[in-house]
Amino acid sequence: MIRKYLIERRSWILLVITLQLLTLSIAYVDPEIPLRSLLYIVFLSAMIFIIFLLVRYQQETRFYKNLEEWEPDLDVTDLVEGHRPFERMTRNLLLEQTKRLKEEAVYNRATLEEEKDYLLSWIHEVKTPLTAMHLMLERLEDETLKTQLTYEWLRIHLLLDQQLHQKRIPSMENDLYVEWLDVKAILFAEIRTLRSWCMQKGLGFEVDLQATEVLSDAKWLAFIVRQLLTNAVKYSEAGDISVKSYTHGGHIVLDIQDQGRGIGSRDLPRIFDKGFTSTTKHHEEKATGMGLYLAHKAAQPLHIRINITSVAGAGTTASLIFPQRNAFVRVQGE
Repeated sequence: MIRKYLIERRSWILLVITLQLLTLSIAYVDPEIPLRSLLYIVFLSAMIFIIFLLVRYQQETRFYKNLEEWEPDLDVTDLVEGHRPFERMTRNLLLEQTKRLKEEAVYNRATLEEEKDYLLSWIHEVKTPLTAMHLMLERLEDETLKTQLTYEWLRIHLLLDQQLHQKRIPSMENDLYVEWLDVKAILFAEIRTLRSWCMQKGLGFEVDLQATEVLSDAKWLAFIVRQLLTNAVKYSEAGDISVKSYTHGGHIVLDIQDQGRGIGSRDLPRIFDKGFTSTTKHHEEKATGMGLYLAHKAAQPLHIRINITSVAGAGTTASLIFPQRNAFVRVQGE
């Protein structure tokens, strides 16, 4: 701050130095003027000017030091009052700008909430004809056509479900209901949903559940499992998908392992990034880059860790590591 202040007041300093040099040069040119007396006067005036600068530095930088430390978060309660015209002008401008930004923030937040409510309402409205369509598909006699249409129906259903949960994730902590759940029931329900897709691709499931009871939220856990199973089916062309659960280090672990194309080593650190698909098949249209991102976001409030291990060309294993009971005691404030 001292350096900034000296730079700001450099015109004053240069003016005083120039005047002192001018005084000394006059004494040098005119021998009748005693040089020693002028040197004494110049020394005293320089000391007075230095003291003046120090006092002014303390007075003038108080407001700007506070301004420099102020966090620009639309809260002006910590901003000190200005005691000089320029300080008051600066503070008034900041207050006006902050007020305008607050008004814009409130308006934008309200607009976003309206759009979110409209989109959620629209998704629920679309689900009604989708349900009716699924019932009609079940009555088709042509098995080939039925399988193809059911697969396309499933793609629409999964995309709508993903969009629905994406909009709910920012406020999901208000929607959590943590209880003891049967992983087997949730897993089998999700597998049944993907049945037509698996039949079309000739995929099966090998399930070995040694630990089935976990503390979690049923709706959000089902969503996370759905994303991992969808990825396993999407990127598998043959072979079975292995699902197993076990206890390790006091935590229940659920592994979903496929024999698909796998993930390259340079892609693994970025798989949870929003919108990231792949660097090896960057132009693949069926990948959205949202499944693992949303699963990871939904897992954080549930204290579930998602661990992905993969070898390119040899398949991928997605592990859900569930928290111990004391983690939810902290979450619920018990």
